[in-house]
Amino acid sequence: MGLLTFVGLGLYSERDITLAGLEAARSCDTCFAEFYTSALGVSLEEVEKMLGRAVVPLSREEVEEGSVILGGAERESVCLLTGGDPMTATTHVDLRLRAVERGIATRVIHGVSISTAAAGLLGLQSYKFGRATTLVTPQENYFPTSPYEVIRDNKQRGLHTLVLLDIHQHAARYMTANQGIDVLLEMERRMSQEVIMDKTLLAVVARASSPSPVVKAGYPPELRRGDFGPPLHTLVVPGHLHPMEARALVLLAGAPSELLG
Repeated sequence: MGLLTFVGLGLYSERDITLAGLEAARSCDTCFAEFYTSALGVSLEEVEKMLGRAVVPLSREEVEEGSVILGGAERESVCLLTGGDPMTATTHVDLRLRAVERGIATRVIHGVSISTAAAGLLGLQSYKFGRATTLVTPQENYFPTSPYEVIRDNKQRGLHTLVLLDIHQHAARYMTANQGIDVLLEMERRMSQEVIMDKTLLAVVARASSPSPVVKAGYPPELRRGDFGPPLHTLVVPGHLHPMEARALVLLAGAPSELLG
């Protein structure tokens, strides 16, 4: 039997991959990659240059359907490269379970995750984050408000919320923090539960793990007009702040000094 190895590429460049991941990607028989659950700040060509080999990009449909990956892994050693950490995406967990059910050995080589990177860059305590959520690009007759409810429930418990922003990798279209804030404000207008108000503290993380990440904390009216540079962007809605977290947001992310009391 073969082997299916999930390799996390990290968050920004081809250099974010771990040494273990690099070794696995170089030694496997076939190397696949998907970038619809997350995307890097560099091209596939840069990844291939780092690995010293060709990488076969897969569409969302090919990954979810799974026959190309699982069929190959029944016969040989196969790697699936993903942005971030591979097991943060339900699609990858499902694929791993299906491999195990078919008697295929699996291995996971973790990568840097936005779940910890965003908290670290902002100085927030990672164990104080509640359930994460994702904002999707609004469409005609499609405007889900479940992210608003996740943020509301986390805030009621004093927990921070990691808000991931929509990615359409095939069209090179990535939701910006500014657009995400506008979506949250529209949710507030529709739901009217005082979750995202003009004085609700928000934080932006842009290009985590890059040489020049941007972090900024403040209130929606100012942040929605900010320039955070190229993608990927992420939002965080802080819950109850420990004094050290408040100090970190002021010193590291330029949050209003009034947080210090």
